Amino acid sequence: MASPSPPFFSIHSPNSLPLPLLFLPGSFSTPKDHDFQILLHPCFQSHVFLPPQQWSSQPSQSIYKCVEGPSQGRLEEEEEDREEGTELPIHFCPMELRGPEPLGSTPGLPVLIPWAEAGRRAAPYLVLMALLIFTGAFLLGYVAFRGSCQACGDSVLVVSEDDNSEWGPDSRQGVLYWSDLLAMFLRLLGKGRLEDTIRQTSLRDRAAGSAGMAALAQDVLTTLSQHRLDHVWTDTHYVGLQFPDLEHPNILHWVDEAGKRGEPLPLEDPEVYCPYSATGNVTGSLVYAHYGRPEDLRQLRARGVEPAGHLLLVRAGGTSFAQKVASAQDSGARGVLIYPDPADFSRDPHKPSLSTHRAVYGHVHLGTGDPYTPGFPSFNQTQFPPVASSGLPSIPAQPISADIAGLLLGKLKGPEAPQEWQGDLASFPYRLGPGPGVYLEVNNHRASTPIRNIFGCIEGVAEPDHYVVIGAQRDAWGPGAAKSAVGTAILLELARTFSSMVSKGFQPRRSLLFISWDGGDFGSVGSTEWLEGYLSILHLKAVAYVSLDNAVLGDDKFQAKTSPLLINLIENILKQVESPNHSGQTLFEQVMPVNSSWDAEVIQPLSMDSSAYSFTAFAGVPAVEFSFLEDDQAYPFLHTKEDTYENLHQMLRGRLPAVAQAVAQLVGLLLIRLSHDHLLPLDFGRYGDVVLRHMGTLNEFSGDLKARGLTLQWVYSARGDYMRAAEKLRKEIYSSEESDERLTRMYNVRIMRVEFYFLSQYVSPADFPFRHIFLGRGDHTLDALLDHLRLLRPDGAGFQESRFRRQLALLTWTLQGAANALGGDVWNIDNNF
Repeated sequence: MASPSPPFFSIHSPNSLPLPLLFLPGSFSTPKDHDFQILLHPCFQSHVFLPPQQWSSQPSQSIYKCVEGPSQGRLEEEEEDREEGTELPIHFCPMELRGPEPLGSTPGLPVLIPWAEAGRRAAPYLVLMALLIFTGAFLLGYVAFRGSCQACGDSVLVVSEDDNSEWGPDSRQGVLYWSDLLAMFLRLLGKGRLEDTIRQTSLRDRAAGSAGMAALAQDVLTTLSQHRLDHVWTDTHYVGLQFPDLEHPNILHWVDEAGKRGEPLPLEDPEVYCPYSATGNVTGSLVYAHYGRPEDLRQLRARGVEPAGHLLLVRAGGTSFAQKVASAQDSGARGVLIYPDPADFSRDPHKPSLSTHRAVYGHVHLGTGDPYTPGFPSFNQTQFPPVASSGLPSIPAQPISADIAGLLLGKLKGPEAPQEWQGDLASFPYRLGPGPGVYLEVNNHRASTPIRNIFGCIEGVAEPDHYVVIGAQRDAWGPGAAKSAVGTAILLELARTFSSMVSKGFQPRRSLLFISWDGGDFGSVGSTEWLEGYLSILHLKAVAYVSLDNAVLGDDKFQAKTSPLLINLIENILKQVESPNHSGQTLFEQVMPVNSSWDAEVIQPLSMDSSAYSFTAFAGVPAVEFSFLEDDQAYPFLHTKEDTYENLHQMLRGRLPAVAQAVAQLVGLLLIRLSHDHLLPLDFGRYGDVVLRHMGTLNEFSGDLKARGLTLQWVYSARGDYMRAAEKLRKEIYSSEESDERLTRMYNVRIMRVEFYFLSQYVSPADFPFRHIFLGRGDHTLDALLDHLRLLRPDGAGFQESRFRRQLALLTWTLQGAANALGGDVWNIDNNF
């Protein structure tokens, strides 16, 4: 016999066909305010449903079936023995859902179900609401995951409040967010150690090559070894340094009208000299040239005084000693005397001032490193033929005191100096000269001297072959409290602090290198020789360099000499460090009231007298040097024998510990970001803005160039290609998945080499060691191009078209090469150059 048809329900809408419905008893509620009808199939009209509470599985159950044929309309009850756990069969029945019947219609058999139509109408809204809730929850969870520890790409261990507790690799209990790392760093950074180290270091004799320096170097090496760093080692270089000949000291004499030497002008301290000055003697009349800058010499000529053939008397400050002497040499001067003018220092009676019988020390090599092995590391000088740097001067230079300068100024004739050139040495006005004749004799001698750099390393976890470098000069001529004792103290304290953080779970993504440099007072000799020795790998591995030299020269204002790539990161860090002398303010809030554009006040270009300069201009590594300064006045004791701990402490009115602590905090947070951010926080698009700032000056000469059939269009096109490449890389990074380590490393490599891209590949490092087109020196630089364009006016007599074309090609193709390198693989480069 054929099996009976299974009972079913069908749902009918006005425009739809019957749909089968799985009916599960007890799974619906029945609102009373709706009127619906359910029509049952004839086989189901008299069926009785099993109550829901009796649907549990039992050994024996009654199954109610629909009986077709003659027995239709009758229920047949069966007893079936079932094993425990067997599920009750579920039937599908046709079911029709209709609205209420019209009035007057013949009532049939329908059973009223008022909730069905409401469910049908509400279903789309319920589905939409469920989707919205799911999407919102998903996005919230994703943002929380991506946003957690933005500055910390990798997980690190949660530390306890006990400073002495340590976590092993298996005791992972959570993730350290940026706030956790900040709190850990500030808690572990010592407060009392900095001041004690500054005081003790400033009391030690530590001139480069001295026995005192050898003893200090050993102490620093021992200290770093005690910090449980991953690696500690030293590097020794044999460099050519110049020292005064105490048996034949340098001398200065008056010269009478007959040209014979007269009375001596006593140089109070025979140990004060200018390293790398030309030796020998010169005679000439004296001319006052303010700071000895190129613009000062131009103004001197405009007033009818020619510097050529004379000795120049210039003030310390405004520019480096080396640049003063180089400018004097270019102008045809025979020699240079450099003195400190009291007008350049603070007149606050509550602050100490430099004694008028003190002269200021400073080297005059227009460059960095050992000038007798330019471009090569001085591991062993015998490997190279004798050669000298082009930055060595050919004229002698000597520092003198303000007392001696006052005697010389009193004898000058000629026109009166401009008002802004006047100083505080005498009651009479300064004159330009020429004045009486003087005789200068310089007897410095060169000596091959061993210098020793000391290194400590914390290896990174994910990118150990990428280095974040922090360094400080260790040597000093004189006490050197501000010059190098502060930087050495901060360096050692940061090494100790980061070592403690690692022992408590901090895992830097990249390696940290802590370096104590030797030979800094002779022109960053130690750092430059190290760069020259390892240049082939450092431009591929060094992420950034942070210099601690000259960190505390006051407390009134803050300054950062830096590569443009680090400006945005510096701004972010300044907002998280408290001001040392404005309670309740951050450093960023301290500098903002001075200028609405904070970077115009704070950010300065890297200068050659900074160890950070060689890292960027020579090696192509972004670098920064931070300094706290006096407001509009120079620190008077720098490079003198009065640069003592007591004078520095008094100059800062007792705030030396607080200011040094602020520098340590600032640098420490910068190191955390650079070493631990998943993606390097370098603003690779910033150099496009640097070019844009010069566009206005370049456009001034577009008419003059057009008249000669020349154009600057290629520079503009290269700059546009660079900006497009930078924007394309930003979009790629934004749309990428941060957890993709291979992709992240690829992006980091492209970002960290941006600075290197701006080293001109078209000039020789031996001839032009500073190949950076924005910060370097030479015809390949943007500044050289601008200086040449200025020769177009008034009559263009000095302008050379062939030289201009070469300069334009060097600049343009270096900038275009940077754009191509930033663009990534060659098949992804898209430009119309």
